[in-house]
Amino acid sequence: MKLKKLISLMLAGAMVFSMTACGGSDGASSDSGAAADSGTASADAGDAGDTGDAGAADETPASSGDKLVVWTLAKDLEQFAEYYKEKTGTEVETVVIEPANYVTKVQTALNGGQKEPDIIVGEPQMLEDFYEAGYFEDLNQAPYNAQDYADQIVDYVWDVGQDADGIQRAISYQITPAGIYYRRDIAQTVFGTDDPNEIGQLFADYPTIMETARTLKDAGYRIFASDAEINYFSGDSAWVIDGVLNVDQGRKDYQDLCIYLYQDDLTAYANQWSTPWYQAMAGEVPILTADIQNYADDSVDVWDAEGFAEATKDLDKTEVFAFGLPSWGVLTMRDNVQGTSGKWGVCSGPAYGFGGGTFIGISSQSERKEQAWDFLKFCTLNEDTANWWIEKSEGDTVSLIPVLEAHAEDKNEVYGGQQLYKFWLEQAQGIDYSKVTRYDKFIGDEWGRATTAIKTGEMNKEEAWNNFYDQVEATYPEITVNR
Repeated sequence: MKLKKLISLMLAGAMVFSMTACGGSDGASSDSGAAADSGTASADAGDAGDTGDAGAADETPASSGDKLVVWTLAKDLEQFAEYYKEKTGTEVETVVIEPANYVTKVQTALNGGQKEPDIIVGEPQMLEDFYEAGYFEDLNQAPYNAQDYADQIVDYVWDVGQDADGIQRAISYQITPAGIYYRRDIAQTVFGTDDPNEIGQLFADYPTIMETARTLKDAGYRIFASDAEINYFSGDSAWVIDGVLNVDQGRKDYQDLCIYLYQDDLTAYANQWSTPWYQAMAGEVPILTADIQNYADDSVDVWDAEGFAEATKDLDKTEVFAFGLPSWGVLTMRDNVQGTSGKWGVCSGPAYGFGGGTFIGISSQSERKEQAWDFLKFCTLNEDTANWWIEKSEGDTVSLIPVLEAHAEDKNEVYGGQQLYKFWLEQAQGIDYSKVTRYDKFIGDEWGRATTAIKTGEMNKEEAWNNFYDQVEATYPEITVNR
C-alpha cells in the first residue's frame, strides 16, 4: 500500500499547467523571474522555464529565527505573505516549488520528520492522498474550530478541503469554476445576439457545440483555437464509482466532439498555451494544419513567438469565437486580448466544471501551528484580505461568500461590463465535488491520449479504448475495468 500511495502521489504531482490553473502565471501576481523579494525564496530554480541558477535546483531553503515558512505551488502566496507582514509585522518565508517536484518535496520533508514548512498547499487532485498520509493538521479541533466558518466559504471549496471523514484539513482563497469566454462582436454578427444566456444555449451539449462550430465556419470563423477547449466540461460523473471504472456517455460524446472538431477542420489548430492560442485572444490568427497541431509537421514552431509570424505569413487567417477556461482565465484573457478588450462575454458550458485552486493547510508537524492558523485565516477567511486580493489580482475570484456577494454588481469592462463575480458564484454553486476522485488526473490524461490517437488516425476507436483500459488496469489494479 505504501508503494501504491507513493505512485499515486507522484502522479498527482505531475501537473503541467498547475501555475496557470492557480492564476499565477498570467495575473498581476505573476513574476517571470526567480523570487527575489525580501522574505521569499524560490526552490527548483533550475527547472525548465525558470531563469535561476541550476545549482540550486535541489535545495529547499530552511528558515531562520521564528519566521513562518510556507511551501507553495502558487506565486500568489508570495503576495499574501507580503501583505500579512505589512498588517501583522510577522516575517513569512515563501518557497515556490515547481509543480513537477512539489509532491515529492512535501513527501520527503514530512515523512522525514521535518518541522518545516509550517504551511503547505495542494491542488484538488493531490489532496486526498495528502490527507491520508497525515500531512495536514486537523482544523476541526481546538483552537482552530474551522467548522465555525463553514457557511462563509463556497460549498464545493469547503468540501475539497475535507478528508474522507469530513475533517477540515485545508481552505482555499479562490474558486475556479469553468465558463465559455466568447467574442460578443462575432456573436452579434453570426447569431444576432451577444446575451450570455442565449449564447450559453449554443454550448448546451456536445451535439449542439458541433452545430455551432459548423455555423461559425460557414461564416468564416472558427469556434475554438484548439479542440481541447471543452476539457473542463468533459464529464459530469465520476471516473470511478464504487471501485469500478466509469466511462459514461458524456465522456464518449466529449471524445466524439474532439475528433469531429479536429477531423472536420473546425478549429484554428492552435494548441492550448502556444503562441497562436494566445494570439487568437487578440484577433486574427493563421489557420494551421492538423499536422502542425500534432507535431507531425515541424515546419512551424508554435512555441516560438518571434518566428511564428514569419513562418505563417502565407496561411489563411481566421478569428476565433470562444475559449473554455476556469475563472482564472479572466486574468489570462485580460493580459492577451489587446484590441478586443470590451468585446468579450462569459457564458456557461455543457456541464459544471472547475480547474485548479490552491488549498492552504497547516503541516501536522509544524511547531508554529498557532501562527500558521493565523496566516491561513488571514488568507482565506478575512474579508479585508479578500477585498484586497480582488483589487491586487485584478480579477481573481475569491471563495469568501460575503465578499463575492458584496462585489456581485461589479462590472468587468473587458467583458462588456458583465457582472462576472455573480456569474462565477452561480457556476460554483452547481459543482458537485463528490464526482471528483484521486484517479482523475491519470485517467483523464489517458482518455485524452486515446482521443488524440483516434483523431489523428494512429488507432481506431477499439484499439485506443483497449489501450486506455490496459493503462488503467496496470496503474490501478484495485479498479475494476469492464470493457
